[in-house]
Order: sequence, then C-alpha cells, then structure tokens
Amino acid sequence: MSKKTSQHHDVNPINALDDHEFLAKLVVGIGEVAEITGIPQRQLRYWQEKGLIKAIDGTGITTRRFNYLEIKKILLIKELLDEGFTLEAAANKVEKRMELINSTFKKFKNRHKDI
Repeated sequence: MSKKTSQHHDVNPINALDDHEFLAKLVVGIGEVAEITGIPQRQLRYWQEKGLIKAIDGTGITTRRFNYLEIKKILLIKELLDEGFTLEAAANKVEKRMELINSTFKKFKNRHKDI
C-alpha cells in the first residue's frame, strides 16, 4: 500500500523574512495588525500607551500604524504572555532581546561598511 503525499506550494516561494525590500516598506494599520496577530486593538493601544510598542508618526494620520520591527515586538510580547510571563516581564525580555539584536547587527555593519 503506497502513501499519498501532498506538496504545499506557495504562490510566492520567497520567505517573507528574506524580502528586505518588502519589510523596509511595510507599514500596517492597527486594525490589520489586530486581525492578523489575533491581538485586540484595545490591547495594542494599551501596550502603546505603556510605551511597550511605538506607532510610526505620520503627518495628519490618526490611525495607529506599525512597521516591521514593532510588529516583531508585538509578536514576541504575545508569545511570552502566552507562555505565562507578566506583561512587564514580557516587555523587559523583548526590550533586552531587541537591544542584543541591534547591538549585534551594529557590529556587523561596522565590519562590513562596504556593503
């Protein structure tokens, strides 16, 4: 008896995290972030009021909008909350992680200035 295997083919085979041009341009409204992440808008607003995440500034724009890095922070905070961390502990852990990532990539940037 042979097993049937199905292959899943994406319309766009590029890993979204490898699409640097897309990530650099990505700016998403709070409603879309809430819909895709499953985090209510009210919670995202609360996190922003607490200074855990930052909406990007736009002249005359009233809707909160987030870029790639802020969406990444949102997902990390959610993951840690789901694992049982308090909001404060999750925020501290995410901030330390982002600082480590930033400082590491600054070192790469300094070594590879010709790129």
